[in-house]
Amino acid sequence: MSTDCLFCRIVQRSVPATVVHETDTVLAFRDINPQAETHVLVIPKEHYPDAAAIATADPALAGEVMAVAGEVAKIDGVDATGYRLVFNTGADANQTVFHAHCHVLGGRTLTWPPG
Repeated sequence: MSTDCLFCRIVQRSVPATVVHETDTVLAFRDINPQAETHVLVIPKEHYPDAAAIATADPALAGEVMAVAGEVAKIDGVDATGYRLVFNTGADANQTVFHAHCHVLGGRTLTWPPG
């Protein structure tokens, strides 16, 4: 855990968040600046700087992040209509919090390319 990392502080509950789902190793919470009706962030509780780092260091945990993302889609009722999973990795991809996280987006038609 890093006290400088916003998402680590959310895991530690020192920063509030609207939690949607939680396991022993993964936390899912609503984005404070939603880009769709459903916009939930799914993060590993352990700090990894980006998706590539978690995939390399702990593939099973990366898989759990994906599984929880699917569960979040079911919780929000977008699993049948469609949803998008996004991992921004690095500054050029517009990653702004350097703690691995998956955006679950749904509840509206999502266009392509995404921007």
